[in-house]
Amino acid sequence: MGVLGCADIALRRMLPVLAEERCVELVAVASRDADRAAGTAARFGCDGASYDALLRRDDVDAVYIPVPPALHRHWVSEALAAGKHVLCEKPLSTSYGDTRELMELARVRGLVLAENFMFLHHSQHRAVRKLLDEDVVGTVQVFTSAFGVPPLDPAGFRYRPDLGGGALLDTGVYPLRAAQLFLGGELEVLGATLRIDERTGVDVAGTVLLSAADGSAAQLSFGFDHAYRSHYALWGSRGRVTVERAFTPPEQLEPPVRIRQQGRSTELLVAADHQVRNAVRAFAGAIRSGARGPLDQETTLRQARLVEDVRLRARRFTHGQEHA
Repeated sequence: MGVLGCADIALRRMLPVLAEERCVELVAVASRDADRAAGTAARFGCDGASYDALLRRDDVDAVYIPVPPALHRHWVSEALAAGKHVLCEKPLSTSYGDTRELMELARVRGLVLAENFMFLHHSQHRAVRKLLDEDVVGTVQVFTSAFGVPPLDPAGFRYRPDLGGGALLDTGVYPLRAAQLFLGGELEVLGATLRIDERTGVDVAGTVLLSAADGSAAQLSFGFDHAYRSHYALWGSRGRVTVERAFTPPEQLEPPVRIRQQGRSTELLVAADHQVRNAVRAFAGAIRSGARGPLDQETTLRQARLVEDVRLRARRFTHGQEHA
């Protein structure tokens, strides 16, 4: 594998796993800055390269792409054209149309393409699904989720509209993807808000109301102007299940899943799990198993459509002033 970019998530989360995992061999990391590429490569025991040079390497079968969202379409296209399988950091692109085009390109080229939502690979969500299958909460009526983080580096891409910045694409996609995970099917955006930072022009907070075909609903909130919260809950006819470290649990954490039924509260401790390692193994396993084309195509397209619909539905607020 090669890595196109030295983004923070690559340095903190993905590169340490790629350097240690036996199912892959990390051979190169690329940067626009040659010195940064060389320094990162030395740190993780691989070669440094430019983006184009990495894609020309015969010993690179697949690439991980953690560049800013607005650059995903270009570099995913370039990687697929170079014959590389692609694991792309979420979101796969900044629009539904681009996502559909990338998936078609992967299908035509016969290459694996995956959108990297690492939280999906943590075992706590399977534990929640098992509780639902055992009818612990009864019929699910409402799904709620929130993902918020404190203000980020103001010089970073998240505050630049031209690079695909904003809270919707950075934190909002997590509650949207979790709603898909548990409510399934086609979800309709009934309403949304986005709070715009007047100085940068990006959304720094938002809310979404979704409905499912069976009448259940999702209430979502997100942003990067918040105290940290990473949560979801399923409220049903017989009880409620709550997950408090839903999206970025440390690998050493035994995350608690809280269950409340008829005034009785219990807590299920899920074994510690490493969602980053699991995501890498799942990607490599798909390639080795002979999978070709985009993974989870239907769900990924629905995700892109939901993000687009949130933008269309959103009322925009700037410093307390509402804008149509």
